[in-house]
Amino acid sequence: MTPWSVVELGLTSYRDAWARQLALVEQRQLGTAPDTLLLVEHPHVFTLGRRREAAGNVLAAGDVEVIEIERGGDVTYHGPGQIVAYPIVLLGEGERDLHRYLRNLEEAVIATCQRFGLAADREPGKTGVWCGPPERRKKLCSMGIACRKWVTFHGLALNVTTDLGYFGRINPCGFASSVMTSMATELGELELGAVRAELADALGHSLQRQRP
Repeated sequence: MTPWSVVELGLTSYRDAWARQLALVEQRQLGTAPDTLLLVEHPHVFTLGRRREAAGNVLAAGDVEVIEIERGGDVTYHGPGQIVAYPIVLLGEGERDLHRYLRNLEEAVIATCQRFGLAADREPGKTGVWCGPPERRKKLCSMGIACRKWVTFHGLALNVTTDLGYFGRINPCGFASSVMTSMATELGELELGAVRAELADALGHSLQRQRP
């Protein structure tokens, strides 16, 4: 397994975490930094991916900043109570399949949810992690990545104790806001740090990375 560093940034502004990612991408390309997993919570922010419809899916941002970025996907929300994971990893020979990489991220989130007793899975044709019966599918986790010279950045956002009301200001990933849920909504009270630790371990397993 490839060694990596796991860094918990705590509550950090989106722009500061974005700058940290870009610096790490450059360092990883040069071989001056190891693969790194950044774990962070953001203050309230909406981000727009590369999809052309993204800006039109912001309904009423109000006092929440909207930032256009280079990841794939549509508009999404980040805020307190949500675990955001940014794996900055150099994909080696045999790993250079971004669709498979996304499936590996999904697998880590599914495994994390299962550890807390929540049955989660994929929704055919849609990126992310979902739960619930066929007639009441809900989205727990949104994903959007970017890759430069086979170094990945951006990543995933898992709703744990997130205030879902903020999703009402957008069409998250192009869906109605009512599709969004959180682990706490489905399970009851949860400790964010415990979920964060499980997610870090699950990502290491699914991406075949380990702490030295």
